[in-house]
Amino acid sequence: MAITDIQAFAHLTAADIETLGQELDSIRRSVEQSRGARDAKYIRRTIAAQRGLEVAGRAVLFGSRNRWAWLTGTALLSVAKIIENMELGHNVSHGQWDWMNDPEIHSSSWEWDMTGPSSQWRRAHNYSHHTYTNVLGKDEDLGFGILRMTRDEPWKPIHLVQPVANLVLAATFEWGIALHDWSIEKELADTPRWEVMSPPNVEFGRKIARQVTKDFLLYPALTGPAFKSTLKANATANLIRNLWAYAVIFCGHFPDGAEKFTIEQLEGETSGEWYLRQMLGSANFKAGPAMAFMSGNLCYQIEHHLFPDLPSNRYPEIAVRVRELCDKYDLPYTTGSLGKQYLLAFRTIHKLALPDRFLKATSDNAPETSSERKFAGITLPSLPSAETAHWLGVDPETGQRRGLRSALREAKVVLKEKAQQEKEMLREAKRALKEKAEHEKVVLREATQALQDRARQEQASLRRKAVREKALWRLRRRR
Repeated sequence: MAITDIQAFAHLTAADIETLGQELDSIRRSVEQSRGARDAKYIRRTIAAQRGLEVAGRAVLFGSRNRWAWLTGTALLSVAKIIENMELGHNVSHGQWDWMNDPEIHSSSWEWDMTGPSSQWRRAHNYSHHTYTNVLGKDEDLGFGILRMTRDEPWKPIHLVQPVANLVLAATFEWGIALHDWSIEKELADTPRWEVMSPPNVEFGRKIARQVTKDFLLYPALTGPAFKSTLKANATANLIRNLWAYAVIFCGHFPDGAEKFTIEQLEGETSGEWYLRQMLGSANFKAGPAMAFMSGNLCYQIEHHLFPDLPSNRYPEIAVRVRELCDKYDLPYTTGSLGKQYLLAFRTIHKLALPDRFLKATSDNAPETSSERKFAGITLPSLPSAETAHWLGVDPETGQRRGLRSALREAKVVLKEKAQQEKEMLREAKRALKEKAEHEKVVLREATQALQDRARQEQASLRRKAVREKALWRLRRRR
């Protein structure tokens, strides 16, 4: 199973986790107290830039029957849709700008340019995912209900098609999210399946009609003779936006190092343990200012999960302080290039499509998920005895805390040496079996030879006996 005891897995004491939580609370307070004109200017300029790009893109598409106009308009519209989805729709709906008390830029009023209603997304995502991040059976975003992303989830034959399902999800990501949130909304509202005109269904249907009409009928119709080319441009822009949003989300949630948790971990979970679960259950990817902006600053997924309602433009400075805390408490800070993080998630998707009998590791010690039990039976070099295996404390020589990061590094070395020893033992066992087989082969050959010699002797004896009997018979006959 995945992590059931985050304290043991993190190699921290309860006091350490409590102090870590207090330090993260301090970061929250300092950002909240410093929010002001600079942040308000950032979000308003972002909204203005996004709307300008969209207007420019749609204006250029009036001439979309020309190849270059089509490419330019599609590119402008794609960028506008990405910014609206990632930096505006997602972050505004998280309540990151509610402190401004601007009715236009408020989580309760913002409607994003996506198929599903933002209100359904807020209720499903902000509650289910951000409260129970990566908790199997509680976090509905763990695989989005169609992908098996941890070995803790039992394998089913339907998982064999998840490589194909993953491609479909990537291309239609806005629809996948919309349907996912719609189903959660109906579950939260306890809506009977047969009630067609239920509030969740009506809200969902109205948003679909509005979105489809806008992108595939109204705007293409406004361009007159360029209707077909504009329709293709809109569809292409939606596809590009879907692929980018999918990649950003998967790089923040499913690469190696983004740990999974069991429901047992939630029992009596403290504020500090919740913070710690967000840190261990998320992953970042490296990005410059432009890519960070285009990802809605979700390249800082760890910081977003820690503080989902703080302004996204403050995540870079928050990340510096969070990384310092990771160094202080010897905790891993999972990050990597965008390509690397996605390839790790891509590998997990294809690997876990297979039945467990084809997988080597377990959910306690696999690249994509692990638990505190991966340290069971391992004596780390820094541990004086097995009794201290739950946490390493402070190194008396350097004064540095020796926690999960050191434990993972040392466990990797120990497990590698153990695997090498087991490999050598297996090689010796094979050699011994081979020698035993050779010896038994020689013994069998000698036994076979002895039996053959004995058989020849018996045959010769029988022949001699037959000759004697024949001779006696002839002699009696003569008499």
